[in-house]
Amino acid sequence: MMKTLANLYEADLGLFAYDPQSQPANHTGASGLSPEMKTFYDMTLIDEATPNLIHDQFGQKRPIPAGSGKTVEFRKYASPNKAVTPLTEGVSPDPQSLSVTAVTATVSQYGRFFVLTDMLTLTSIDNNIVQAVKACGKQSGMTLDTVTRDVLQSGTNVFYCPKINASTGAETAVNSRANLDETAVLTVNVVMQVAAKLRAQNAPTINGDYVAIIHPYAAYDLMRDPEWIDAHKYASADNLYRGEIGKIAGVRFVSTSEAKIYKGGSGDPSGLAVFGTLFFGDGAYGVTELEGEGLKTIVKQLGEGDDPLDQRSTVGWKAAKTAEILVPNYLVRVESCSKRFSATASAN
Repeated sequence: MMKTLANLYEADLGLFAYDPQSQPANHTGASGLSPEMKTFYDMTLIDEATPNLIHDQFGQKRPIPAGSGKTVEFRKYASPNKAVTPLTEGVSPDPQSLSVTAVTATVSQYGRFFVLTDMLTLTSIDNNIVQAVKACGKQSGMTLDTVTRDVLQSGTNVFYCPKINASTGAETAVNSRANLDETAVLTVNVVMQVAAKLRAQNAPTINGDYVAIIHPYAAYDLMRDPEWIDAHKYASADNLYRGEIGKIAGVRFVSTSEAKIYKGGSGDPSGLAVFGTLFFGDGAYGVTELEGEGLKTIVKQLGEGDDPLDQRSTVGWKAAKTAEILVPNYLVRVESCSKRFSATASAN
């Protein structure tokens, strides 16, 4: 029977330590690890990284092929023109070709490693390599998610939430981040306007709805609206997006603490945090995949490299990553404040 990751965790994790006296002469794999050990660590790394990749999950995926340089290519398909000319009986119309544009992006490398000393290994009751791989997984996931987030936040299709008069409810339009204040909160009316804007720009939906990635602080006011529908009321656990919390006005919301917060910059309102909520349709952006060359575990055993007294082993990760906005009109950044949280929230 094929072993699952859970089965491997239940196994004697001491088997994952490298002992040159017990390993056969044909022992292969990176850093003295057998292919099975390397696969285990890679699986653990990706399992730990994946829950943090909130921004990646809706992008057009592209692998990073080995030996292809630093450039990855995404494909953008243009919508065909309307066919309003009537057909002539018995005559085939002229053929058309799909308009495909290649969008290229440059891949960058990211990575870090942790050092495990021989004394830590000798005195600890935990399997330090597995714990270090888990730490690498969380760090790599949050790092790569931030890379994607910052690319998406750089889009120029921006909507600023209007200021709302507390007494009359009257709205005052805002045309810059600096002019936002605590009353400029995200409302159902704003969500409806942004969804209408996406529809007017022919942005395709994702499974019938648009999607928004939102910070929990920005979601606070929206979730108090009576029109809000909690995720478990309209979808089963198997059909929920990673981090999905609910739906309103034809938009499904995915919450993450890593959604962008602006504060303290030259163009920010004094003393207030601004939340950047991303609304988008299908095909708005592209990302590179984790699998293959996208994310790797690197384990160095005691005595490898510059370690003459067998005092240090290291566990690290290395990733090649990029993201790119493919259709700017399919992506809208909505900036808002919060009466309850803008004064205390910090930039991320």
